[in-house]
Amino acid sequence: MQARDVMVSPVVTVGPNATVRQVAQILMERRISAVPVVDADNKVLGIVSEGDLIHRAESGTERSPSWWLRLLTSDAESAADYVKSHAVKVQDIMTRDVATAAPEMPLAELAMLLEERQIKRVPIVNKEGQIVGIVSRANLLQAIASARPKLDISLPDSAIRKRFFEELRKQPWSHTFNVNATVQGGVIDIWGFAPSRAERTAIRIAAEAIPGVVTVNDHLLETPVFVY
Repeated sequence: MQARDVMVSPVVTVGPNATVRQVAQILMERRISAVPVVDADNKVLGIVSEGDLIHRAESGTERSPSWWLRLLTSDAESAADYVKSHAVKVQDIMTRDVATAAPEMPLAELAMLLEERQIKRVPIVNKEGQIVGIVSRANLLQAIASARPKLDISLPDSAIRKRFFEELRKQPWSHTFNVNATVQGGVIDIWGFAPSRAERTAIRIAAEAIPGVVTVNDHLLETPVFVY
């Protein structure tokens, strides 16, 4: 699946001259957690999220650092905090370094982008740089929840065993020389050694995902790997 398959469109946006109060009302009324800021050509200038509105003078939640913390805070940092808590227009508080993605970006790459940038949403822009949608972490969860099971035909025992070892050989973490398996009536028994609990779990999951597997019996022992 690609970003275009899960993105929300059209996107609720605001201009750079929108007020902080207007944005707060939009977030509440539309039940969203952020809103992109765009120019007259619908190109992304920044984004404002709930986090940008936490420390505000209107609600009495602006930062009030202790005296010793003020000694460690530069004038520039203090001024930046003042802007965040007192600015009227969103252009003064919005995050300007916004990660964006193309509609064709695979969801796997999109998930990596969210994780690497430690962000919760990504505006989707076309080749002209205009916003056409937005994908949040919640949208990725929706893709998982709505996924349909693959219509694979159950495999015979010999094919299950073959598929199991083929899958393990493709994985960089796998030590297949320490693993053996027998299959009878769709029941796969796994024997041997695994160097860690994580690899042991991954081996079991690889077996459970094979069409035709009824039960997985894990007889693996956790022990360091020795290569001779």
